[in-house]
Amino acid sequence: MSKSVLYMSVSLDGFVAGPNETVDNGLGDGGMRLHEWIFPDGDVDLTAIRERGGINGQVVDEFMSTGAVVAGKGTFEPAGGWGGDHHDGVPIFIVGTRPAIDVSGWPLVTCLDDIGEAMTRAKQGAGEKDVMVHGVGITRMALEAGVLDELELHVVPVLFGQGRHLFEGLSAEQIELERTRVLEGEGGVTHMRYRVRR
Repeated sequence: MSKSVLYMSVSLDGFVAGPNETVDNGLGDGGMRLHEWIFPDGDVDLTAIRERGGINGQVVDEFMSTGAVVAGKGTFEPAGGWGGDHHDGVPIFIVGTRPAIDVSGWPLVTCLDDIGEAMTRAKQGAGEKDVMVHGVGITRMALEAGVLDELELHVVPVLFGQGRHLFEGLSAEQIELERTRVLEGEGGVTHMRYRVRR
């Protein structure tokens, strides 16, 4: 059965972007540091890391083999809507107000107001594959609605001290997690997976 999984690179102190985030600076100042484990040579071609193999390549293979994507406008817009295709033609569900990007020519992109409906439709579209969850706001909404199944955190050995915190704005109610794996990746990144207990 399909699961919804957040895949997120995060600093050791919990930040997913540096300060001064803008549409043109989507990861904030210094934020690209969090993704150097994927793009060690600055080359944004995922094929290279997948061919290199190792633990990091394995993790990239996992998130690239997901069957659908659920994201928020705040992730979708700075990424240019991924040109209407996140990876390999999977359906993309954007939650929240209509994005400023014209999606009318992108048949893979569906805009919805409700996180529960988006997750249900994404799981249907993903079939037996998992659903990739993208973004801080969507993570909070999915956790609070009880529709996020797992979190895969790629913990990068750096302290940001400021920027956008992954769990910023999460309600005060405790959410119990069960750690299901820890992988030591190349370049000092640690991949930690947690299941949300219900």
